[in-house]
Amino acid sequence: MRRRVARRYNPAATLWNRNAVATTPIQSITIIGAGIVGVACAVYLQREGHKVTLVERGEPGEGTSYGNAGSLAPGSIVPLAQPGTFRQVPSWILDPLGPLSLAWTALPALLPWLWHFRRACTKARVLRSAAAMRSLNRESVDTFTDLLAAAGAPELLSRTGMLQVYRSQGTFDASAGSRRLRIDNGARVDVLGESDIRAAAPALAPQYRWGFSLPDGGHVRSPLRVTQTLVAHFREQGGNVVQAEVTGLVVERGRASAIATSAGTLPVERLVLSAGIWSRTLARSLDVRVPLASERGYHIHVPRPGLTLDVPVTDGERRFVATPMEGGVRFAGTSEFCSLDTAPDWNRAEALVKLAGGMLPGVDTGGHARWCGHRPSTPDGLPVIGPAPRYPNVLLAYGHGHWGLMAAPATGQVITDLVAGREPRLDLSPFSPDRFR
Repeated sequence: MRRRVARRYNPAATLWNRNAVATTPIQSITIIGAGIVGVACAVYLQREGHKVTLVERGEPGEGTSYGNAGSLAPGSIVPLAQPGTFRQVPSWILDPLGPLSLAWTALPALLPWLWHFRRACTKARVLRSAAAMRSLNRESVDTFTDLLAAAGAPELLSRTGMLQVYRSQGTFDASAGSRRLRIDNGARVDVLGESDIRAAAPALAPQYRWGFSLPDGGHVRSPLRVTQTLVAHFREQGGNVVQAEVTGLVVERGRASAIATSAGTLPVERLVLSAGIWSRTLARSLDVRVPLASERGYHIHVPRPGLTLDVPVTDGERRFVATPMEGGVRFAGTSEFCSLDTAPDWNRAEALVKLAGGMLPGVDTGGHARWCGHRPSTPDGLPVIGPAPRYPNVLLAYGHGHWGLMAAPATGQVITDLVAGREPRLDLSPFSPDRFR
């Protein structure tokens, strides 16, 4: 087998040491899933000279990665599971404009997930989850700067920071714990007065008088174009994309030897499972039983808002975000737990129309497009990253929930470390697939 000279990664540093060398065998690697996480894995593996194939049932980037809010926030590390969360759930569900909805028919299947979620609502677990997510998100803006520059599209990234705003001083004061959690993990948080909020986002409703900024954050101008651009670059560098639906894994003698697809059986040498919510079924054939729920999200995209918004803004009470993007403003939010075959409840999207008007008075929401997609969410809010415990040629990279875009580059780098046999640059114990056993 051919061997190549590889740059050695120093986990204590951010950059590669180009003067140190090691030999890494070139491998043939198949990645199931061409959302942003799978694509990031493909790009980083390809950079080290590996032969990489992406397998995706649709067009790359047109699944869940298409619909996200575009945020790259190194300070977005606060999990949904927190002490007191369960007390808020009833009011969220009963509020038609609230951030949470539950399809009651899905409740029996969701009970194991909810049991683990309840266990995650402790201070110790929150601290652990926040630190782990910070390790994934810390370099997200810089890594996307590098990825998009290499792909010839640096204009897709904006480094304007982001705001989180409140109408009530009481709810702002209640966010002190989450602000402290960010600061304690090294994120920059600037508390804003009313005049600061007006200066940063003049179009906001005057009722927003309290808030804070995450100045180290950024956003992408089109999540779809980001993924498409990286895939195009991957192909230009010799990468292969197979459009086919994966229907199962062929497992024999302790290894995944092939994947069964709608285009036939494809043999594999090394396999990366990064298929979002659809990873759940495939992982079971590897005896990986991570509780993974469909936390469905919605967005509306307003093409001609009639006003200017330069920075992403999150409403800290209603838990939705407005992001300036190519061709308008995207309003995204809501969490809806349901089965995969549940028809979209477009009332959830129309609720965002009302919320948009309340946030940005005078916004023209006419002609808005709406979208619904499945976030693959774990009870503790952390993805599954690392080797499949009983199948050494399979690596897992799924369950990123709300953080798929932000955590994609770090996930791709870690997967590349594991393929190379290097010590991973992150502590992978919080992301272990066995943590729910």
